[in-house]
Amino acid sequence: QVQLVESGGGLVQPGGSLRLTCTGSGFKMNDYGVAWFRQVTGKEREAVSCIGPTDFSTSYMDSVKGRVTISRDNAKNAVHLDLSLLEPEDTAVYVCASVMPRGRPCPSYEDHLRQVIGTWGQGTQVTVSS
Repeated sequence: QVQLVESGGGLVQPGGSLRLTCTGSGFKMNDYGVAWFRQVTGKEREAVSCIGPTDFSTSYMDSVKGRVTISRDNAKNAVHLDLSLLEPEDTAVYVCASVMPRGRPCPSYEDHLRQVIGTWGQGTQVTVSS
């Protein structure tokens, strides 16, 4: 059974950093693109970043550029999302998702990315507050 589980969320002060981890089971993550989204209560889920099977990454959110890094940990069958210089506006549930089919690069545009999502994780809450 294909499953994605996020971890690493929590409460952090403004200016702080967090590492979020998306761990996969039932499939080999480095054969697939993996995307991170975030969702604020009452708002639409937005794409943050995506890493493709060849490790080429795509960013979709201008407000986090320069503050977000996506990377793979193949030994752990996981993908990380490193968040830095966090702001209260970054408070959200962060969700990872797989890109289908196997081997597909991350789309350049968010609208296309939404169409090729396979499996979603449950999400991890990030709260930025003093």
